[in-house]
Amino acid sequence: MVTLMIPTRMAFPRRVGAVVERNVKAMRVGPSYWVLLFSGIVEPLLYLLSIGVGVGALIERPMSYRGEAIRYAEFVGPGMLAFSAMSGALSEAIFTFFGKMKYARVFDLTFAATVRPSEIATAELVWAAVRAAFYSALFLGVMVALDLTTIGWALAALPATVLVGLSFSAMGLAVAALLRGWQDLELVTTAQVTLFLFSGTFSPVDQYPLVVQGLVELTPLYHAVELVRAMTLGAPHPGLLIHVGYLLAMVPLGLYFATRRIDRVLRH
Repeated sequence: MVTLMIPTRMAFPRRVGAVVERNVKAMRVGPSYWVLLFSGIVEPLLYLLSIGVGVGALIERPMSYRGEAIRYAEFVGPGMLAFSAMSGALSEAIFTFFGKMKYARVFDLTFAATVRPSEIATAELVWAAVRAAFYSALFLGVMVALDLTTIGWALAALPATVLVGLSFSAMGLAVAALLRGWQDLELVTTAQVTLFLFSGTFSPVDQYPLVVQGLVELTPLYHAVELVRAMTLGAPHPGLLIHVGYLLAMVPLGLYFATRRIDRVLRH
């Protein structure tokens, strides 16, 4: 149980750190620690190897990205990387957080120990983003090994993937606070698969009809894919500021909504 009662300026970060520390200890206690840790990167890697590399070998004509010819695997790889950061963040922020709040009642104890809802939400945001960053670092290593990016651009792309993890963690916390039961997770999975298939992950968005293209460009994973793709391919441009701004705006909005919902849940 978290027992921080320090009325200083450092109370907020210390309480946030205490909740994060609790998550680390709880995860390491379980026998499936390493299985859970690496499970989030397996699915996107399989997609990369089967579709990006396997199907890409069958595509003789190179893809075009900002006027440059690239291999299909180079186009798909960044999309899988963005998806990996998203799925890692959502897995922790929605599935795990929902279980802790709704059924395990973990936060009833922390709330009773004067840890505020805003501190709980911030700690869960940080924890989910750390997990997403871990997946992204591993995935970038695989991309470098497959010659889909260089070490320099992989390091440059890592902060972009951390931003993706933060934004989807915030959104995931807000969604988790709305869930009524495990049945609602089916809706979350459906939405996640839809984003995965229609965010420019496997094909350029400009190949869609104009109406569909406009809808896709409103989705968060589209902005994540475009940002990560530009960085891993070594083609940053001023238009990336739009994607960065979109993803940054998700963080305070999601965190604010999640904090309000956590406060209501813990008070009832």
